[in-house]
Amino acid sequence: MQIATLAQLAVTGLLVASLPLSMVWLSSDPNKYRKLVWLAAFLTFDLIVFGAFTRLTDSGLGCPDWPGCYGLANPFQAHAQITAAEALLPSGPVTVLKAWIEMIHRYLAMSIGILIVALMASSYLQWRRNPRPEFAPGLPTALFLFVCLQGAFGAWTVTLKLQPVIVTIHLLLGMGLLALLVWLGGRQDYLAGKGRADSPVAGLQAVRVMALLTAMVLALQIALGGWVSTNYATLACSEYPLCGGVWIPPMDVEHGFTLWRELGKTAAGHYLPFAALTAIHWVHRNFALVLVLVAGATAALSWRHAALRPTARALLALLVLQAASGLATIYLSFPLAIAVLHNAGAALMVLVVTMLNYKAKYLSKLP
Repeated sequence: MQIATLAQLAVTGLLVASLPLSMVWLSSDPNKYRKLVWLAAFLTFDLIVFGAFTRLTDSGLGCPDWPGCYGLANPFQAHAQITAAEALLPSGPVTVLKAWIEMIHRYLAMSIGILIVALMASSYLQWRRNPRPEFAPGLPTALFLFVCLQGAFGAWTVTLKLQPVIVTIHLLLGMGLLALLVWLGGRQDYLAGKGRADSPVAGLQAVRVMALLTAMVLALQIALGGWVSTNYATLACSEYPLCGGVWIPPMDVEHGFTLWRELGKTAAGHYLPFAALTAIHWVHRNFALVLVLVAGATAALSWRHAALRPTARALLALLVLQAASGLATIYLSFPLAIAVLHNAGAALMVLVVTMLNYKAKYLSKLP
């Protein structure tokens, strides 16, 4: 790719990032660093939702190279190549619409990378002037390294032609980036005295253990959900709680959960059998029951403490939303809006569970 194209991509990312950066700079809020953290978290949530839309509309290869589109900076410049590919295969991965969806996703990702660079630079500058805990640069630096890793997996998602394990890891890293930003935002809130209790809250040890367990179970369930989505196994079972009219359908677990393989193929290169898709779907839907039990128990424990009750209420509401949207994708034959909502619900659960872990930790250790 030519240097001029890379420069155009960089300028585009800067232009997209300039709006949120301007909002922070012009804000009347005196704590602009905290505002930047939460704005980056909000946009990361948006990126995850738009990434789900990109995946669910089969736009991941709308531009079949990376970081540009046919070696150019935007679909306008690559219009001839895109229309030629679309003419050869109108229902294929490359269309004008899909190219724009994919590139908008990349522009938004670049802008978030720029925001995190600004966050890291700001933390170092302010730490040198005044080494207060809220400006400790360790976590912003980790965020920068994390977003670089996420960018690498974004590139491999395209260059390895949507290989399921790469796409699933890309999703998990996006969720991890959101969790890190929310944790940093929680730290900024705590140090700014927002929602801070006057004294330590007693009896939070059990909540801390359960909140951590919930985070681990949620991460595994998101990985399973990503595996369903990236293998296009959503409609492998078209009823609930039965699947194919039975409780335990014929399943090919070995091929379904072989990680390193091409999309739609076994490790040996044969077409993936339907029983493998059934296994992928069935494991995800049943592990959801484990998440409901663990997260429900965590919410019940948290409800006993007034400081955690709003977070517990949000967690319970999201469990209901996820169950409803998951069932709707089955019974309504996978409508796009509901599938995107299901992905958004998972991201919101990451946000809420991260905040619950943060609050449970720091409310028990107030000075």
